[in-house]
Amino acid sequence: MKREIGISIYPDRSELKTDQEYLKKAADLGFTRLFISMLEITDTKEKTKEKFQSLIYFSRKLGFEVMLDVAPSIFTDLEISYDDLSFFAELGAHGIRLDVGFDGFKESMMTYNEQGLIIELNMSHDIAYLDNILSYQANTSALYGCHNFYPQERTGLPYEFFKSCSERFKKYGLKTAAFVTCASKDQGPWDINDGLPTLEMHRHLPLTTQVKHLFATELIDVVIIGNGYASDEELLAMSKVNRTQIEFGYEPTTTQTDLEQKILAEQHYRRGDITEDVIRSTQVRVKYQEEANPLNTESHVFQVGDIVLGNDTFGKYKNELQVVLVAHEDSRKNKIGTILKEERFLLEYIYPWSKFRFQKQ
Repeated sequence: MKREIGISIYPDRSELKTDQEYLKKAADLGFTRLFISMLEITDTKEKTKEKFQSLIYFSRKLGFEVMLDVAPSIFTDLEISYDDLSFFAELGAHGIRLDVGFDGFKESMMTYNEQGLIIELNMSHDIAYLDNILSYQANTSALYGCHNFYPQERTGLPYEFFKSCSERFKKYGLKTAAFVTCASKDQGPWDINDGLPTLEMHRHLPLTTQVKHLFATELIDVVIIGNGYASDEELLAMSKVNRTQIEFGYEPTTTQTDLEQKILAEQHYRRGDITEDVIRSTQVRVKYQEEANPLNTESHVFQVGDIVLGNDTFGKYKNELQVVLVAHEDSRKNKIGTILKEERFLLEYIYPWSKFRFQKQ
């Protein structure tokens, strides 16, 4: 399934002009999903329609798929029937996200709505919620899943729980989404905003690291910035994240050579017959077997996350690239760089035959 990136807008806490400027920047960088919260609305049905309609149609013209976050109170306050979702279609939305679920049968009926709207389910519950809906023969082509975000520090999902919840949706091939948080805390649904990630472990990580991690899990198809507004630098950096494989940010050694730069720029993959101590990329030693690589002056005591290359003393293993998983010493290898500290946990997602790349910082 195609992997996408997205942003969030909170119309009841923002200005239309500012939102439009933000949307234009994001669209120009390849962002394609827009999450819009309706949980805070206090206006009448007519005023709500006027406010949201202009924003949504502007977004659609930029190529965004627009999902509205709704709760049962929205249906009550705006006098909307679950059997008639035409109000959301008139706003221009592609679908609605049900922040709170119902009995399963109601969700299944909603997937057959005459307006052709997507029904997006809350993924952040490790229960048989989706199975119940599907037991009522729901239209799976109209079903998405999207996790919650968590504005309060220390309330985000733990990873193993997130994984279990997500697997319930992925096994049925549904499109899934989750949230990451940018440094800004200006925009969000509530007065508390300690960032808006799905995973608690992401709350203080760089935005790009959060994105890399969610894609690396292979459980999430769409990564959305939960809060706003992300800076121009953050939007640009997120747009450049490799969505198909992990691309480790690394710091080069001060003695890095042209050969090392060339090898680091190659496409790498881990050997299928793995070892616990290092990740081995062996094809580069074949391609560069004739290239000289003398012993360098860097330390030959290696730590986890170091990137090393077999030197001229290593015989047939000369110019084999390895990433260190267990600290060790070996003078037959040259240290050529170090994976960024905040990204070293991503090494556990490099499986047998996994593809990976490096990006100089």
